Amino acid sequence: MSNSTLLVGLDIGTTAVKAVVADASANEIQVIGAVTEPTKGMRQGKIVDIDQTAVAIGQALKNVAQKTNAKIYRVVTGIPVGMLQLETASGLINIGENGREVTDNDVRRVLEVAIKRAQKSGRDPITFLPSKFLIDGKTDVDDPQKMIAHSLEVHGILLTAPTTDLHNIKKAIERAGYENNFFVPTPLAIASVALDEGERTFGSIILDLGGGTTTATVIHENKIKYATIDLEGGNDITKDISVVLGTSKHDAEQIKLDYGSADPELASKDDKFAVKSVGQSEQQMVSENYLSQIIAARLDQILSRIGKGLESHDAFNLPGGVIITGGASSLQAVDPVVQDKFDVKTRIYQPEQMGLRNPAYAASYGVVNYAYHLSEIDFLANNVIYGKQISKAEADLKFEDNHTKIFKRKAEVSENKPKEAYNDNVAPRVNRDQKGAEKSESNKKGLREFFKKFFD
Repeated sequence: MSNSTLLVGLDIGTTAVKAVVADASANEIQVIGAVTEPTKGMRQGKIVDIDQTAVAIGQALKNVAQKTNAKIYRVVTGIPVGMLQLETASGLINIGENGREVTDNDVRRVLEVAIKRAQKSGRDPITFLPSKFLIDGKTDVDDPQKMIAHSLEVHGILLTAPTTDLHNIKKAIERAGYENNFFVPTPLAIASVALDEGERTFGSIILDLGGGTTTATVIHENKIKYATIDLEGGNDITKDISVVLGTSKHDAEQIKLDYGSADPELASKDDKFAVKSVGQSEQQMVSENYLSQIIAARLDQILSRIGKGLESHDAFNLPGGVIITGGASSLQAVDPVVQDKFDVKTRIYQPEQMGLRNPAYAASYGVVNYAYHLSEIDFLANNVIYGKQISKAEADLKFEDNHTKIFKRKAEVSENKPKEAYNDNVAPRVNRDQKGAEKSESNKKGLREFFKKFFD
C-alpha cells in the first residue's frame, strides 16, 4: 500500500517491542496492523544491549510491514514515564515596534527561546506543551498566528529525557534500518486512548503493569500531575513461579498465562496441572490455588509500594479511579485485586480495534493516536526540537502543486530510576487540530500531504 500517510508507533518495552501501523489519510485514524516481538536487549525499561534491541525492532517492523503490505522508513517512538522530567518553560521575543502579523517563524522563535531556557544539562527535549501565548504581554491566546503583535510570549511545560537513554533508543532504531521521526511521552499517549474526556479532566490513575516495571501516572486537568515507578513487573512474577516450582522461565511464563490468577480466592484448590520440574523425572501436580498464591504475593508487594506514593498525593480521591493497562494486566482477576487493594473503582483498558485487543498494545496504539492529533502549534514545537521545518499551512500550500493520489485501506484482522514525583504545572495539550470540522476538501487533501511530508 502507499506509505505516504502511514503512522508507525513504536513501544520498546522490557520484554517486547510493539509496533502499530495506522493510515492517517482518512478523517479518522485507522489501524491496519500490529505486531509484538520479544526482546532480550532491555532491562527495567532501558536498553542494555543496543544490538539485541535493534534486532527486535527490525523484526517487529519487518513483520508489520509484511502484514500490512506497506513500506516503512520512519517511526514515532514512545518514551516511558520513568525517563521523563518536567520543566516549567517560558520565552519572550519582539515582533516589531509597529506591530505586525505573527508568523510561523515567530512562533518557532519564541518556542525555541522557551525550550533552550528550560533545557538542563544531560537531558534532551521530548515535547513542549504550551499552556498559553501572550500577545503584547496581556492578551492570552491559544494560537497567536496571524494576530497583530509587538511582542510574543509563551508559557508551558518542557518534557525531557536523559540524553544517553535517547541516544541508545535512536541508535537501536537506526541499526534496525529505520529513522525515528520524533518521540512522544508514553503516559500522555496512553491517556489519549485509554481515558475519556472526563477522566482526563477530573482525574484518573493510569496503572501500567509492564514486564520489567510497574508505573502509575496521575492525569488531572489533562496534565501529568504525578508519577511513580516500581522496578518490578510481570517478569518478576514469572521468576517467582520458576523458582518456587523449580521449572524453566519459559515454562513458568506459559503456566502463568494458562493457569494463573491474581486472586487466590478465585482459584481452585482441586484443579491441578502438571509441571515439569528441573532435576525430577516425574512431573509434579500443582493446584491453581497454590500458583495463585505465588502470583498474589509478588503483586501485592508491587501494589503496596506503588500505592504509598499515590496515597500521599491523594490520587485515590480522584473520580476517574484506576485504569489498568500493560501486558501483565491480562493476568486473570487483576482488576478486582487492584480495586480491593486501593479501594477505588478499577477497569482494564485494551484497544477496541481488531488486532489490538490486548492491553499490551495500549502504548503503541496511543503513540499513533497522539501523533495523529497533534495540533499545528505542537508541530511547530517539534520543528524546533527535531528540525522538521514544515507546518500544516506550508503543507497545504505545497499540495496545490503536487496532486499525489492517496490510497485508502480498510482495517483488517491482525492481530532506572528511583521513584520520581512530577510538579503540578503540566499544560494541557490543546487539540486545535480538530477545530473547523467543516474544512474544505482542499484543506483535507493538504492535511494528507502534510502527513506525507512528516510521516511515512
